[in-house]
Amino acid sequence: MDFEKMWEKSLKQTEIIRARIKSLKTTAETHVPYVLLSESVINQGDTIVRKGEVVVEKPSIIMPPFQPLLNGFELDDTSQFGKDALINFLLVRGISLPSLHYDNITSSLDVHEGALSEAIKHYQQDLQRKEDVNVGLLVGPEDCWQFSLLIFIISQISKNAENDIKKLLEDFRKKGN
Repeated sequence: MDFEKMWEKSLKQTEIIRARIKSLKTTAETHVPYVLLSESVINQGDTIVRKGEVVVEKPSIIMPPFQPLLNGFELDDTSQFGKDALINFLLVRGISLPSLHYDNITSSLDVHEGALSEAIKHYQQDLQRKEDVNVGLLVGPEDCWQFSLLIFIISQISKNAENDIKKLLEDFRKKGN
């Protein structure tokens, strides 16, 4: 499957079930833990559970437009699916990632024996019971999970836009006085 098909599939099938409530830091790196659920393509009726975190360095929307670095997204630099190819693919579509560095660290890859809907309910209840406001819960296709994860991270960064602008104006006013 090429990037175009993977991107379209991810846009159609990615669903952010539970967004991270805490804001991202604008002047330091932020660890964004996630649980990504996908229907298993190998064991029909089971769910793939990918847990990890993306470390986002300075996700402020006012960062200079340097080329982002994507680590841990299982992209092979020697093929058509390399990091540079992905970044170019996104840029051509008007999607620029405002941070300099995105580092995905997958901590576990498990199988939840049961349907995707059951897994969603299980992890929603688990996060709610723990009152965990840091972890995001999302659903996406297993064969292009990288795009689903990027969509989630981009949505978290865009939530910060208003706060970033307010902080920029506050800092400007403080310097002017």
